[in-house]
This record gives sequence, C-alpha cells and structure tokens, in this order.
Amino acid sequence: MQSHRPKPAKKKSKHAAIARLPGRPAKPSPKLSPSSRRVAAEIGEIVRKRAEAEAAIADARKSHERLREAIDILPQGIVFLDAEGRYILWNKKYAEIYNRSSDLFKPGARLQDTIRIGVERGDYPEAIGREEEWIKERLTRLYQPGERHEQTLSDGRCILIEERLTEDGGIVGLRVDITELKQREASFRLLFDSNPVPMIVCALDDERILGVNAAAIEHYGYSRAEFEKLTIRSVQAFETELPWSGDRSSDEQTARTWKHVRADGALIDLAIYSRQLVYNDQPAVLLALMDITERKRAEARLAFMAQHDGLTGLPNRNLLRQQMDDILLHTRRSAEKVAVLVLGLDNFKAVNDTLGHGIGDKLLRGVAKRLRSSLREEDALARLNSDEFAIIQSGLTRPEDAVLLSKRLLAAIGETFLLDGHSVVIGASIGIAMAPGDGDDSEKLLKSADMALSRAKNEQRGTFSFFEPGMDARAQSRRRIEIDLRDAIQNDVLRPHYQPLIDLTTGRITGFEALVRWPDPERGMISPAEFIPVAEETGLINALGGLMLRRACTDAAAWPDDVCIAVNLSPLQFRVGNLLSLVMDALKQSGLPAKRLELEITETLLLEKSSQVLATLHALRALGVRISMDDFGTGYSSLSYLRSFPFDKIKIDQSFVRGLGSNRDAQAIVRSIISLGKGLGVTITAEGVETEAELSCLRAEGCHEGQGFLFSRARPNAEIVSLLQAQRGAALVAPVDADEEAALVA
Repeated sequence: MQSHRPKPAKKKSKHAAIARLPGRPAKPSPKLSPSSRRVAAEIGEIVRKRAEAEAAIADARKSHERLREAIDILPQGIVFLDAEGRYILWNKKYAEIYNRSSDLFKPGARLQDTIRIGVERGDYPEAIGREEEWIKERLTRLYQPGERHEQTLSDGRCILIEERLTEDGGIVGLRVDITELKQREASFRLLFDSNPVPMIVCALDDERILGVNAAAIEHYGYSRAEFEKLTIRSVQAFETELPWSGDRSSDEQTARTWKHVRADGALIDLAIYSRQLVYNDQPAVLLALMDITERKRAEARLAFMAQHDGLTGLPNRNLLRQQMDDILLHTRRSAEKVAVLVLGLDNFKAVNDTLGHGIGDKLLRGVAKRLRSSLREEDALARLNSDEFAIIQSGLTRPEDAVLLSKRLLAAIGETFLLDGHSVVIGASIGIAMAPGDGDDSEKLLKSADMALSRAKNEQRGTFSFFEPGMDARAQSRRRIEIDLRDAIQNDVLRPHYQPLIDLTTGRITGFEALVRWPDPERGMISPAEFIPVAEETGLINALGGLMLRRACTDAAAWPDDVCIAVNLSPLQFRVGNLLSLVMDALKQSGLPAKRLELEITETLLLEKSSQVLATLHALRALGVRISMDDFGTGYSSLSYLRSFPFDKIKIDQSFVRGLGSNRDAQAIVRSIISLGKGLGVTITAEGVETEAELSCLRAEGCHEGQGFLFSRARPNAEIVSLLQAQRGAALVAPVDADEEAALVA
C-alpha cells in the first residue's frame, strides 16, 4: 500500500506578475516583490499616457477641422503663418483670391517663396521693373505689420491686406477683395473731381471740410489747403442750420437755399443738395452747390418789375392797391381820413408827338421826381398808366388838407422842365376821392378819383375836382352804353343813315355821307355823341367802323353810277393794321367800284406822323379810293398836312359855316380855305349848311359842295333810293320840309 504524501508546490515563473496587468481579471497570485510592483506601475503609466495622447490628437484633429470649417465660411481671406513665415492654415477665400498661386500653398511652405515665384510669374503688376525692391518692401510689411495696404493682382483686382503678429511670433493675415469698392471710388472721384458743379465733402460729426473739387476751388476762391482748414459753417454767411440738418434718416435731401461767403467777401446764393456717404472710412456728407445768385437777382428783378413801373421805378397799380389796403385797414381803427389823388398830365401826347418818346420818358421821370419830393415820406405814390399818377395821403382830419396838397402838386408840375436843351411846360389835373366817404376799398376809391379827374379835365384843365355821387351815376350810364353797344354790334342792330352831298352849282346830289344810327327799343334813337366816344375809348370803333363800311358799300352799289358814298374812318382803325384788306374786302363783296368810295379822315390821324398811316393812305388811293380831310381847320397844323398827302377833298368844319352870312371873320376863313382848295385842285365841301344866307355866301365864294339840314337830314337807305329816283336832274337848292321830302328836285 502506497502512502499518500502531499505534493510539493510548483515554483512560480518570474513572469507571473506580468499576467496581472491592468484590465485583466486578477487571479490569485502570490504576493509580488517590491521591484516587480514598481515595474508594473511604470508600464501602466506608459499605457495611460499613450491613450491620453491619442485622445488629445483626435481632439486636436477635430478642433482643426472645426477651425477650418469656421474660417472657410468667412467672406475674407485668412492665412496663419508661423514665426518663420511658413504656412500653417488658410481658408478657401484666401486660395480663391490668389488663384494663380494657390498651387504653391502647402503647410510648411514659406510665404516669401510664394511671393517671389508670384513676382517671377507676373502675378503682381506693381512689382514689374522693381522686383527685388518690391519683394523687400512686402516682406518688411509682413514682419513689421502696421497699417493696412493694398495690392494689385495681374487680373486687375485690388486686394486690401491687413496683418497682425501673434504672441508666439506668428502672423495672422486678412485679405479683402476691394475691387468693386475701388471701382466705385474711381467713379465717385471722376464724378467729384471733374464735375463742373462745385462739390464739398464734410465730416458728419465735426463739420470739417474733408474734400473739395476743382469747381468749388474756382467758385469760392479758396485754395485746397485753405479749404481743409475750414468747416462748412465758416463759409456760411449767417448762423443758420446746416445744409443736411433735419431728417437724417434720409440719405438724400432736396435742395435748400443758403448764402455763402466767397474768399473775396462776396455773398452768393446757393441751392444745396446733400447726400450722406462714407468718405475715407468716416461718416460724411456730400454737398452739391448750385449757384443761384443770378437767378435770385433775376427773380428779385421780376418781382420788382411785377409791382413797379419800369420807367419811373414807382409802384404800379397792383402794389398801390396793396399799400392802400394796408393804409385803409389801419385808418378803420381811427377817425383819420385818407385822400386818394389821381393826377393826369395835360397834353402829354403832344410832347411825345412833337419832341419824341425819348423826351416824353424823361419828362415822366422828372414828374415822378417832383411828385416824390412834394410828398411826405408816409405818403404813397404810384404810376397808373402812361400819364397818370396816384397819391395816397393818410392821416387827414379834413378835406382841405387834400386841397393844399393838390395845389402844391399842380404848382410843382407847372414849373418848366429842361430836357435835352428843350424847355417843356406841361400842366396837370387832379381828381380827389376821400375815404371812407367815397369808398372803403382801394378799387372803389381809385375809380372814384378817376371819375373826378375826368370831370377836372373836361371842365377846366389845370385844376382839381372832388368826387361827387352823380359822377358814379354817369359812369354807370357809360358802362351800360358800352355793354349795350357791344351787343348791338354783335347782333347787327346798328344801321347807316345817309346825308346828301349837293353840288352847289348844279343842285344835284353827288353823293352821301354814311352816318351811323343806333335804334333802341327802350331809349329810341341813341345819339352818336353818346356812343361814338365810348366806342373810341373801348376799341369797339374797329368793329363798328368795319360794319358801317361794309353796309355802306353794299347799299351804294345799288345807287346810280355817278353817286358816291363817303365813310368816316377813326384813327384807331389805322392802328389795327388791317384797314387796307378791310376796304378791299368791302369793295369786292359789294361790287362797288373803288372810285365811288370816299374815305374821310381827320387831322388827328395825321398828327401822329406815322409812316404806316401815310403808307396805308397811299395804298388806298392806289386802289382808286378818294381820300377826304374832314373838319378842316380845327386841328393843329392843317396846312402842313396838306403837303404830306394829296387829298381829293377838303371839308370845311361846320363851326366856320355857322352864321357865315353875318360873321366877317368866318367869311375870311372860308374864303381862304376855298381859295386854297382851288389852288390845290381839290374839291371843297362845306358842312353844316342850315340857312339860305350861309348857302348864298358859299356859292358866292365858289364852294363846290354843301351838306347840312338845309338840304336834308341823314336818312335810311330806303328813303335814299326814293330820293335818287325823284331827283330827275333838278337842283336841290331850297330847304326841304317833311311834306317836300318826296320831291327834292327844286
């Protein structure tokens, strides 16, 4: 039998401790020696650090990727260089900017090498011809970074470069493509520097002038250096708001007007347009300066001319009415009276006609000066029209004060004027209206004073007249005549009546004078003395004269061939300029031969000494029309007029015929006129023959024709036809009453 003894324990390997590395399940092991434990701990630390390094590398890799992702989305180019200028990191925008050199960008590559290669390849046009110098300057800026600078690439792009040193000596570079900005700046510079409009750029905060163009330098007279020392306020004439003040939310503001001071001290008016912008990286305002000095002066002149008389410089009617309204408004609060004086010069037209308009203008200026010197400072003076002035005298307590002023004014005007070697004496008449009695507004008072002036001129020139209520009634009546006359002409109410012209030798009717008549259903036959002056004043005489001419020619065309028709012409009809065509049309439409038409004019027409008038008369006579001078002897210089035009007939005014049988002076005048007419070979007609004694004297002196109530009054055409049929060759030499009108042959 074997005996069982315990087996001896196996001796453990020296590598048993290795099996107890961290991370492995511990197995019961024998207790390690101190040296074994020390070795195991060192190995564990190595493994741990290794794992931490791997983790750190992984984290760094992730951070690097995140950094690249972050810089790649930036719109600017970014590059990171180490202390030796070697590439560490750059973004996509950086590579896009330097697309021609992007193949050279590698981590560890030196920037200076890529720059040199780029210069050799011509990537930097500004380096051509000075390559080494340019590279040196570029590297100096790289390692001594300061202010930003620009770089031009071969494709024309402009890059803004900004570089900064890091704490470890590395470099962070920023690249911005500013090509579009530079193009806009170039366009702005071109528009700014070459603009003919003066332009100024001002700082928005401190109002300094940052820039000016050549036009501003020339316009203001300051040099560019002087401008740079100024603010915009220093060129403003007055302490006012700035041109761009107001709503700054708007980039551009409409033009506003300012006064500026030039270098020579002259003031100029400007319309300023403003626009906010950025100028040299700071908020600024661009000012476009339109000089409107001349325009303002022209506007001021126009405004002055609109309210003043161009000849005398006095206020005109419009400004006078404004001044009167202000004066009347003030006096309504007090018991004071206001006098309105309208002064009209007497015979001013004669001065113009005899001495010329130049002397007439000087006379008007002299009158204005004398009137002004005769008035108080507070009295208003204005020129109303050609030869009328108005004076407003305020602060009166009684009408006698206006009388004293009127006498003083008349005396001042009555003194002799010395004008270009001519001594001119002229008078004046004055009409006076008192406020508030004669009116409480400017229009009413001027109208009242004007009516008073008409009375002063009609009754006795060279004096004054106060307005009276009856004057207004007469003026209203005249206004009614004007309105009714206009309607009568338009509705063809007016009719010509015909007064016979009698051959004093044979007693036969040689012709008729057409005289206008106005039948009215309410007022009966209105006298020509009432409406002819109104027609002359209002210009209706042109339409009236044309109407009568056409009707007279039409009626006369049906009369016997040896009977003529005489039609009166107004001087105003010559001024219109269509008289010749009017006569030609009347003759053509009526069929009347030109030799049977006789046109009568007065000496007043020839007083104008107009070449147009004489040319028209000669043209009418060339047609075959006869021209007669009416009312001979009542004008200013009849004999000289007979030399200016070859008249066919002279009509002796009825003022010389009336009472001819017993008036030796009238007989001498008539004898002289008849003798003159015979010498000139023209027909002499006596107007206004009413008595047998007058007829006998005219026959005895050898007068050719007679016209007047002794023979017949003016009659409508129907009666004229009967009269001509009854003539039968007998002379009409005796007065005709109503019973004998049907048998006018003696």
